[in-house]
Amino acid sequence: MLLAEVAQATQRLADAGVPSPRNDAEELAAFVHGVKRGQLHTVKDADFDARYWEVIARREAREPLQHITGLAYFRYLELQVGPGVFVPRPETESVVGWAIDAVRAMDVVEPLIVDLCTGSGAIALALAQEVPRSRVHAVELSEDALKWTRKNVEGSRVDLRQGDALEAFQDLDGQVDLVISNPPYIPLTEWEYVAPEARDHDPDLALFSGEDGLDLIRGIERTAHRLLRPGGVVVIEHADTQGGQVPWIFTEERGWADAADHPDLNNRPRFATARKAMP
Repeated sequence: MLLAEVAQATQRLADAGVPSPRNDAEELAAFVHGVKRGQLHTVKDADFDARYWEVIARREAREPLQHITGLAYFRYLELQVGPGVFVPRPETESVVGWAIDAVRAMDVVEPLIVDLCTGSGAIALALAQEVPRSRVHAVELSEDALKWTRKNVEGSRVDLRQGDALEAFQDLDGQVDLVISNPPYIPLTEWEYVAPEARDHDPDLALFSGEDGLDLIRGIERTAHRLLRPGGVVVIEHADTQGGQVPWIFTEERGWADAADHPDLNNRPRFATARKAMP
């Protein structure tokens, strides 16, 4: 019975325009029935929980899957998320993967890392987990987001602070090996084209940044230059439509070298990197 219900739910979600209807129908079935997705076939007909249709209706209305389950998965992490905090996206995983490789290539014993606009803490926690001797610092401005960040970083060695990314960590100026950020980068003019899950549920502070979407990235360029040691690296996510624009912010005249764009798993330009030039 449950698998038949899942098939029906899949169709409902597809009709509502949900991008991954079968995945979400199965995830919600597993969530409601307290099993893993691969165990759905073990749920007896008599154990079917009618609350399944309540959560399907919420997803049909384009409430994010992660808000319904309260969980988001990012690389090897399980994070608590909900209203007020940006839900981490799969494309950011490749940004973090590049950063991890870059830090390992530095051959620094205890690399110093700063995550600006940390949101749920996904990037900072992934780096702390996968670069075992790293010293990871993260900053978030929004009190609503920080309610979730604090839950996620509890028990970790991430130094979490509340504040403006552009003014943060002045105690670390000139010492940092890697600055990383997934900042807001959607142009205000694109509001109507944003998926309902993001537009109606992610905080505006985490999405939009000026007319061309690059306002905060321009500010982060200066902050990264202030924080990094010579030879240190900045990694910054951007929209796939901004490929080519972001590396031009990190110019030689402003003290940078090797500015470049990198593709995500779908081969779309997704993040830019640059190295602080040697004096």
